[in-house]
Amino acid sequence: MYHFIIMLFTLFSLLAATIAAPIPNEDASGVLEKRITHSGRATWFQPGLGNCGHTDNENDPVVAMSLSFYDNNGGSNCDQWLTITNTANGKTAKGWVRDSCPGCGYYDLDLSPAVFKQLGSLDTGVLPIQWHFEAK
Repeated sequence: MYHFIIMLFTLFSLLAATIAAPIPNEDASGVLEKRITHSGRATWFQPGLGNCGHTDNENDPVVAMSLSFYDNNGGSNCDQWLTITNTANGKTAKGWVRDSCPGCGYYDLDLSPAVFKQLGSLDTGVLPIQWHFEAK
């Protein structure tokens, strides 16, 4: 009887330890963030030396995200690709984060002419968009 009680105590102890063990999590923030679709406005700008430390030109697929979004992530979105959709016409383009935009709303993007022209005319100036991060 004594051995049976010891065996039950050991079994329940192992079961409790297994249930309480944390589940490993591989960069959950990045995995979940890429699934989120953000809505905002897109404008265009002439790229140069960006906040990520790269010099780009109007032919590069450059995106500047709002300074507040950039700062909240500590600049960790530099060189990350985005998929951007013009919600007015359904056109889609890809660009990568290379800069920040001080005048943009939290989910707004400033696009290089190369990216903006894939979504609409530069003459339009402002486009309604949805965007999300691509997998790293």
